[in-house]
Amino acid sequence: MLTLLTRAYCHLCDEMREALGVVATGFGAQIIELDVDADPTLEEAFGEWVPVLLLGPVADGVRLCHYWLDVERVTAALTAAAVPLSE
Repeated sequence: MLTLLTRAYCHLCDEMREALGVVATGFGAQIIELDVDADPTLEEAFGEWVPVLLLGPVADGVRLCHYWLDVERVTAALTAAAVPLSE
């Protein structure tokens, strides 16, 4: 799961959303989008960095990139997440 933190009227958010859709579809990854302005805690923590992309939920997700999509880093993270751990 990917979490995309955005805000309304943000052209960088629009660009990341569009580019991320292509990458996520290739991995079958779910994207959860949250508006930082709708939650004071999110706005305080991430407001200056939007858009922000996390691998996992906000609470314990790994920050993959902000402002622009880092395709290589996102692809590597999704590839690693898809590999089952050996027992």
